[in-house]
Parts: sequence; C-alpha cells; structure tokens
Amino acid sequence: MAALKVDPNVKFIEELQASGGDSLKKCYQCATCSVVCPLSPEEKPFPRKEMIWAQWGMQDKLVNDIDIWLCHNCGECSDLCPRGANPGDVLASLRNMAYRSLAKPAVFGKWMSSSKYLPILFAIPALIYLIIWGFTTGLSIPGGEVIYGKVFPGDYTIDPVFGLVAVFVIFSFLSAISKLLKSFKESGQVPGEDAPSIWMSLYAVIKDQIVTHSKFKDCDSNQERYPGHLWLFYGFIALFVVTSIVAVGHWGGKLIGHEMHTPMALWNPVKILANLGAIALVVGLTLITRMRLNLDPSKQRSSFYDWYLLGVFWAVGITGILCEILRLAALPAIAYPMYYLHLIAVFMLIAYLPWSKLAHLVYRTVALAYAHQIGRKGLGE
Repeated sequence: MAALKVDPNVKFIEELQASGGDSLKKCYQCATCSVVCPLSPEEKPFPRKEMIWAQWGMQDKLVNDIDIWLCHNCGECSDLCPRGANPGDVLASLRNMAYRSLAKPAVFGKWMSSSKYLPILFAIPALIYLIIWGFTTGLSIPGGEVIYGKVFPGDYTIDPVFGLVAVFVIFSFLSAISKLLKSFKESGQVPGEDAPSIWMSLYAVIKDQIVTHSKFKDCDSNQERYPGHLWLFYGFIALFVVTSIVAVGHWGGKLIGHEMHTPMALWNPVKILANLGAIALVVGLTLITRMRLNLDPSKQRSSFYDWYLLGVFWAVGITGILCEILRLAALPAIAYPMYYLHLIAVFMLIAYLPWSKLAHLVYRTVALAYAHQIGRKGLGE
C-alpha cells in the first residue's frame, strides 16, 4: 500500500485557530458530527473530513472544499460532540478565512479580520462625509425644516459616492465568485453532461432555500436562528428595494421630468415599505443578538465577524429610525449629526461587504447552486 505523504501547513493551522477554530485539536474522529448533521450528504459527509484536514494543516484541500459553504453552522454537530471540538465553529472559521482571501484588495480582508482595525474601517467613511459636510455647509447646521439633502445633496454627494462603492463591490464579488468556482472545479467536482445549467441551479436554490431559509429549519439545536435570519433577510430586502426605488425615481424622474422627491409623506407606499423593513430588521436583529448572547461557549462561540455584522446592522437600523424621528420632531441640531452617523454605518455595511460575514449570502448561494448542479445534496433532499 502506498504511503500518504502529508505536508502540514503549521501557519495555516495557527491562523485557523486564531480565527475561531481553536478547538479543532480536541477532535478524535468519532464521526458523531457527520452522523447527526441534517445537511450533510451521505457520500463524503462533512464536517468530519474537514476536521481531519484542519488538524493536518491541509490548506489546499480546505480552500477548495465546497462543503464549508454548505454548512449553516446550526450547532447540531457542536451540541452533540463528545469532546467539545465544536466542528461548526471550525467550519465557520474556515469561511472567515475565505472572506479574507477571496476578494481583492486583500488589505480589506485583513482589516475585517480583527477589532483592532475598526478605527480604520470607521475613519474612511467618517472622513469622506466630513469633507462633504464641510464643502456643503462648512460643518454648520442648516436652519428651517430638517431636509438631509441640505447637508448631503444626493445629486453630487450621496449618489456618486455610493455609486462608486456599488461598482467596487460588484467587481470585487465577480472576481471572488470566479475564484470560488475555479477552486471547486480544481477539486475535481465538475458537472456531468446532463447536469442543469448553473443559472437553472441558481434559480432552484434561491427559490427553494434562500427565499424560505428552509435549511435552518432542518436543525433542532438552535431553532431561534430560523426566525431571526428570516426577519433580518426580508427587512434587508425591503430596505434595498426602497433604496432602489428612490434612486431610480430620482434619476429616472429627471429624464422624464417627474423627479421623485424626498422626504416622503408617512403614508407614501414606499415610505410604508421602508418603515416595515426597518421594523423587520430590528426584530431579526433582536432575535439573533439574543441567540448569540445565550450561546453555550463550550459548544458554540461568536467571532468578530459575527459581532461586526450585527453591530453594523444595529447601527444602520437605529440611526435610520432616529433620523426619521428627529426629522419629524424638527430637531436639526441632533438630526444632521445622526444622519452623518447613518451614512457612515451604511457605508461600512456595503463597501466592505465582500469581506464581511454578510458575503456568505453571495458565496454560499453560489456554492449551493454549484452543489445543486453537480448533484451534491444533503440527506433530506
């Protein structure tokens, strides 16, 4: 029998442990995790093989492994692990490391990996909008009715900045997705001749899994993840739709002579959708935050990636709601600084998206679509 030569990447093991997978050395390969996981395929199930590869420092195996994206970290495996190896945390740590390396420039991945870089992440948008504020009103508070466009006009401040940010994020994601798909193919998992197209698989995944978040319902250990993620998901979608409607109504309206103006009346359908989206966002954040705070640290822990995303979402939601309340209350001295903070929070959510945990919404969807295309499905499918 030929001997298998393993050349462990010790630095990779150390980085994985530092990213939240410090419990991986406790694993003694009992395979309980793969047996109890409701999402793991019967053939080459996860996460047992990932735990072996991680312990042996087999970086090449792990970076091309589609299964780290199929895991939803519901906690089933960690809850029942007899050694406290927390396989779910190890796979989450592997995804955290992937966030850093998939998208370019890599420096953003480095900044998103630790709380010590938070001042840099905050300072970038804070400086941008401080310069804009100084340019428009000399950092003064405008009098009269509170209209945020007096300080941050959409035409030549907000829209151009976020337009450039959107282009940057889209190209970063496209490059990262191309790299992700290439890694899957290099691992030897390629679609057969009769396989559906990637677009058909993507449609099936979005329809059957993403829209319903059905995978979360398959896990018994942490049922609170399901409603929390669902409320947050639809709240985010509602606010994205509102933002898109306002942008199209503004710029498209200019072309046809019927420009959409803000602020809108509270009974305007778009405003109603925005307020409903904000409520859904806060409900989802409350459920997920409570879940995170109540986790048993011996079985599952939260990483910086988890708290960064929750913190930024809370900042976006709370500052956005306060901006509306302060505007209606006609308190300009507080309203305009609050709007400044809101813009910073939105920038931190969107501009760093390809390197944050929210990127899993893109990367996991692509991975699930590719898994569907090659026929890699969980036991319940």
